[in-house]
Amino acid sequence: MSEDFTIRLLTDGDWPAVVALEHDAYAADGLSEGEEALRSRASGSPGTCFVLERDGVVHGYLLSLPYPPLRCPDLTRPEKEAFASENLHVHDLVIAEELRGKEVALGFMRHFQREAGAQGYRTISMVAVRGADILLRLLGYRSHREVEVPSCYGRRAVYMSTPVPEAPVH
Repeated sequence: MSEDFTIRLLTDGDWPAVVALEHDAYAADGLSEGEEALRSRASGSPGTCFVLERDGVVHGYLLSLPYPPLRCPDLTRPEKEAFASENLHVHDLVIAEELRGKEVALGFMRHFQREAGAQGYRTISMVAVRGADILLRLLGYRSHREVEVPSCYGRRAVYMSTPVPEAPVH
């Protein structure tokens, strides 16, 4: 990923940009959740939610939360429960449209995987929508077709997971 991007924890001041990016990415497909639901997912695990920033402008975000393996949040309602789990579920990853296809998402996800490992998580899961399973396979995720994904994720949604890569020994 390019050196001019910064990845940092999500702050309250980032929500307008996050909501706008989420709407732009998902509204046309009927997958947009809105601010209340997004905030509910981030509130239980603020240390695992990040933004991608350049020159003070948010160009992407990643919301994740501890969640039981082989399960995923329902997009139709806000999260009401925080789970204790060694699985970190990436609820949402959005990169600004003008940066898609430039390996920015891969760099963001690799950074996230290192953070997950540093925080002691053993696995990472995600529901791939709209063909994102191709990107996730490049990062070592495998499909779990046995997991029934709620219909609110769209018809091509696939639950995927990967072990957290072990940190290199120095």
